[in-house]
Amino acid sequence: MPRGRPRVGETDGGRASGSTAPTWILDWRHPQVVSLLRQIDTTADSGADLGPVRRIAALRRAHRWIATAVQPVYSVQDERPVSEVLRRGRGSCSQRLAVLESVARASGVATRVRGLLVDGSFWYPRFPRLHRIVPDQVLLAWPEFRLEGLPSAVHPTAPWLGVSELFGSLDELSDGHGGGFTNAGPETLFDALSRTAIDWDGVTLCPAAGAACDLSAYVLTDLGRFDSRDELFTRHGQTLCPAARLLAEPILGRRRSAGGQALSG
Repeated sequence: MPRGRPRVGETDGGRASGSTAPTWILDWRHPQVVSLLRQIDTTADSGADLGPVRRIAALRRAHRWIATAVQPVYSVQDERPVSEVLRRGRGSCSQRLAVLESVARASGVATRVRGLLVDGSFWYPRFPRLHRIVPDQVLLAWPEFRLEGLPSAVHPTAPWLGVSELFGSLDELSDGHGGGFTNAGPETLFDALSRTAIDWDGVTLCPAAGAACDLSAYVLTDLGRFDSRDELFTRHGQTLCPAARLLAEPILGRRRSAGGQALSG
């Protein structure tokens, strides 16, 4: 775990305005990312006058493309640029979410991230015999998209839409028949958000039976909102310290196991 970094909530985190600008991680002007944008045809969804319905549809289309084209693997390098993730054709949950953010920014949708410290026990079902290798705390960068015209009556956080609600409201997703997210099988958080509620705040009416969709009990600290995942990692570090990442990445970065859910999310 990184040392010397106090991980406490930011008093101004809720006021992060987000951006469409490229960053070190979200390098959407790189030729590798531009090629991706052509493949999923974002040109029709890049006008400033587009309503939230069409923008959400475009983001859903991008999510489905990424889920199919970028192989899920274990990885501990949260700061890997999106262009490199695409070149490799594989990435962790956190890295695949970064790809989705890059698509959004390239099409004119501002993004920001919510920093969440999640209890490492959330990942125990994925590592049933290796609990000792799981960090006590895992840092998640959970994206949010600024969509002008989003109805506040339906989305209290409008104009911001959390990635958890990309495929419907949390209550709508929790009513599905697919069950919640167990973190035990081949499915990753990135894939699960398209079919079930991923609720970090405990506001969802979850079904009485089946896997939980309310994951708030695992949240240790809400670090607030940040203009980019780059800013979050600069301020709070990644889940593992540099030495641990250096040792682990050559092995875990190529390994597809139990769906490839990374310790970074």
